[in-house]
Amino acid sequence: MKIDFLVKNCSELITLFGDSPKRGEDMNDLKIIKNGYIGSSGGRISFIGTEDMLKDYEVEENAKIIDAEGKVCMPGLVDSHTHLPFGGNRAEEFKMKLDGVPYMELQKRGMGIKSTVKATREISLKELISISQNRLDESVKGGATTIEAKSGYGLDLETEIKQLEAIRVLNEIHPVDIIPTYLGGHDVPPDTKKDDYLNKLINEYIPEIAKKGLAKYFDAFIEEGVYGKEETRLMLKAAKENGFELKLHADEFTNLGGAELAVEFGARSAEHLVRISEKGIEALSQSDTAAVILPGVFFFLREDKKPPIREMIEKGVIVSLGSDYNPGSSHINNMLFIAKLAVFLENFSMEEAITAATINSAYAIGMDKEVGSLMPGKKMDILIFDTPSYIDIFYEPSKNFLRYVIKEGEIILDGCKLTY
Repeated sequence: MKIDFLVKNCSELITLFGDSPKRGEDMNDLKIIKNGYIGSSGGRISFIGTEDMLKDYEVEENAKIIDAEGKVCMPGLVDSHTHLPFGGNRAEEFKMKLDGVPYMELQKRGMGIKSTVKATREISLKELISISQNRLDESVKGGATTIEAKSGYGLDLETEIKQLEAIRVLNEIHPVDIIPTYLGGHDVPPDTKKDDYLNKLINEYIPEIAKKGLAKYFDAFIEEGVYGKEETRLMLKAAKENGFELKLHADEFTNLGGAELAVEFGARSAEHLVRISEKGIEALSQSDTAAVILPGVFFFLREDKKPPIREMIEKGVIVSLGSDYNPGSSHINNMLFIAKLAVFLENFSMEEAITAATINSAYAIGMDKEVGSLMPGKKMDILIFDTPSYIDIFYEPSKNFLRYVIKEGEIILDGCKLTY
């Protein structure tokens, strides 16, 4: 078999080889090949191993070759929770939060999500694509090669479609893979009765967006003051009947049994889970629903409550990481930074953070057959760091060791320079 792109002499080639997702102690086994080689053909991995194993492969005469001696190589990071396409800015609200005004209190004052809804309704599709493209570029600089992106800042059919159309266009023009989610149950629109919106969402919006094929997943926010358990159940039922796969913002500020509801509906993921119950942890541990942990929110909002990470991992919950990039509660779209926060603030081991930000995050958005680990047949999405050990990435958290980002066998970041 021919190789048209080869990375050789990797000090540590972190493969995460094997079945996905990873649970429990398996999250600490990165399946590292010392002095590893990895090659691709047509953007797909065709070889992985050591130099002596390469003799049965033909490296093309004009193949691109990177000598990674003294460098760490690992799968491209996967951001399994973002709110990428939105308009406006909430810097003043951020200051109010730092001054002590609670997040849900801002919601009651008509700020929070509602202010971003207003800004997103007012922005043009062209502008939305442009600013979201710039945000994607920043994600690449933070090591992300695949992300999930939610709508949810329209809460009317026209604007939700605009957000999802922006994601569709970005998928065509940008190298990063984007998995689209329709977050129809993000909040209640301004000046609208909840029952009226639920009726429109279930009977008009969900069927129409399903018909247009603009999103893979449907998501909702089960939370006190937003949507209760039975209201969320109605949304999930309608979405499932219309062919959506499911995700759920669950157990963030209060516990309404969101994790259990996600498992009941066979959701791909339950996300946030700061206040998950013992019953919720047990339900997740016995299911194929991933827990998406968002340490950026804890950091950005200066929260004092953390999700019970150790208990979740020890009980066998599928644990993944996301940035929750959004203008209100985690204005962070750098997955390397998120992985570091997971270690320093959320009780992850370094190995667990890498696993959670790669193969498990890929699983949480249904992309683990394509990305998240380095195995033959998968996309050649890899990161190369200017350090001989992955330990250094966390040991020197303020230092940027990232040298190359490679997407499907093409260099898209060389040093600090984007190449596309």
